[in-house]
Amino acid sequence: MPTESTAPKQRGRPFPKGRSGNPKGRPPGARNVATVLAEQLLDGEAEELLRKVITKAKHGNLPALRICIDRILPPRRERPVRFTMPELHSVGDASKAISALMSAVANGELGASEAAELSKLIETFVRAVEATELEQRLLNLEQRLK
Repeated sequence: MPTESTAPKQRGRPFPKGRSGNPKGRPPGARNVATVLAEQLLDGEAEELLRKVITKAKHGNLPALRICIDRILPPRRERPVRFTMPELHSVGDASKAISALMSAVANGELGASEAAELSKLIETFVRAVEATELEQRLLNLEQRLK
């Protein structure tokens, strides 16, 4: 007959807030067990499997083609944009810049998402100029009141 313990079963957080049950953490160089097992299973088979996926991709198997492309070409993140932005010296120049962005999108020189990102830069410029002008006006008012 099993004996019952008198202490209640711990529920919730067993450790005080801010203190881990393993203060040293995972040792450096420790590897995930699933990753190690997967590597052992594929050991020596990887080249043959890769050849098979490439062959299937060449014969029109779309999932195999996607695997090949995903491994060869990483997803496009940011790329440099070749666009001549009109110089911005004042808030009035912002409308010229936005107009140039819209023309570039319409002509296919820029994508809509690229133009949106550039328009954020223009908006930031406008806010910075407006904040600077407001600060200058306040300083001038304070000087007059002294």
